[in-house]
Amino acid sequence: MREALRGLTTRGRSFLAAAVAAGISALILGERDLLRVAVLLAALPLLAAAYVGRSRYKLACTRSLEPARAPVGSSARVILRLQNLSRLPTGTMLLEDRLPYALGSRPRVVLERLGAHQASSVAYTVRADVRGRYPIGPLVIRLTDPFGLCELTRSFPSVDQLTVIPQVTPLPRVRLAGEYAGAGDSRARSVAVHGEDDAATREYRRGDDLRRVHWRSTARTGELMVRREEQPWESRATVVLDTRLNAHRGEGPTASFEWAVAAAASIAAHLREAGYKLRLVTGGGVDIDAAESGGEGLILDALADVKLSAAGDVSVLVEQVRRRSDGGLVIGLFGTLTTAEAQLLSGLRGNGATCVGFAIDSPTWIPMTAGDRQESDREHAAASLALIRSGWRSVRVSHGEALPALWPTVGRGSQGFAYRAAMAETVSGVTR
Repeated sequence: MREALRGLTTRGRSFLAAAVAAGISALILGERDLLRVAVLLAALPLLAAAYVGRSRYKLACTRSLEPARAPVGSSARVILRLQNLSRLPTGTMLLEDRLPYALGSRPRVVLERLGAHQASSVAYTVRADVRGRYPIGPLVIRLTDPFGLCELTRSFPSVDQLTVIPQVTPLPRVRLAGEYAGAGDSRARSVAVHGEDDAATREYRRGDDLRRVHWRSTARTGELMVRREEQPWESRATVVLDTRLNAHRGEGPTASFEWAVAAAASIAAHLREAGYKLRLVTGGGVDIDAAESGGEGLILDALADVKLSAAGDVSVLVEQVRRRSDGGLVIGLFGTLTTAEAQLLSGLRGNGATCVGFAIDSPTWIPMTAGDRQESDREHAAASLALIRSGWRSVRVSHGEALPALWPTVGRGSQGFAYRAAMAETVSGVTR
């Protein structure tokens, strides 16, 4: 009751003040009718406080998000369900959900009345243009009586989380080199290079059935080889995201790093849909294997949180990828690279891996003078050439280019074109 009295509104306090004034006047003037008015004025806010104070502890609230994982730029619906657990109807309630600044202003919803054991639902929408994880709640309810004399605030401690993931863009289907690799105790190989029969072989072991000897592989290797008919074949891919702070330019949702993150999400979703056993590695220490069901969701959640790191280093990134390298396809999304850093990436070419690098020309994300732009183009072309010489397919990414338009260049047969383009760009940069 004491807390309810502290919740009296300005109107309620004015009633009490009027009651005191009327009571004093009644005693001075000896007017009994005025004393009755004073009692009535005092009783109204006190009864309102008792009414609100009694019902405030008998409310239950639940919150649901549809969806709980929303892409950047899309809307999510927040549904609040409020239930009156008491026998008495409630007064007017003002619902206010606390939101981070990035999701907009706090929504305020008025709920007129809830009867005994009655439930009601209200909903509002939120929209985020920046990826991340955003807490929604706690919910604050302001309870008031029908006359607006008393108002109490109750906060529900539950907080839900909205995950804003990068925008996933559909990509065209492209036949990729190095798609398949073996599992188990055999070496990872590429069906595209060796053929399916050769890839499903291993060295002869004592006790193996001689009818399983694969003579073509035996003739080529000089060792007795047998078929591994039970060997499953699976597509493997590793997506590598460069998170070095000094390798990216721009700010906010239009920065080059945000392009790389959205591209990583789109590529991961595309490869998972194509049946790849996927792995995500970032320079910030993230290493996720999405082989199990729901793995795509884990990758998208990780990309929602990934941030630039001032302590990033290409050699550390290479070492992190090589800890569990299974061959197959490696797709890298790199910011600005120096020639030396591009040469370090040759360390990922082991175990028969096919490597494709999206070389993001991050200086194109910021305005530059003509001289600085020319120097930047020359350095980027030299780094791309070093990347190609390290055994990578290199795809240049400039500001304004869309991933679906660049994706077909990842396919087979584009390496020679990329090499000649990088050579021509380097030569033209030197002669200018």
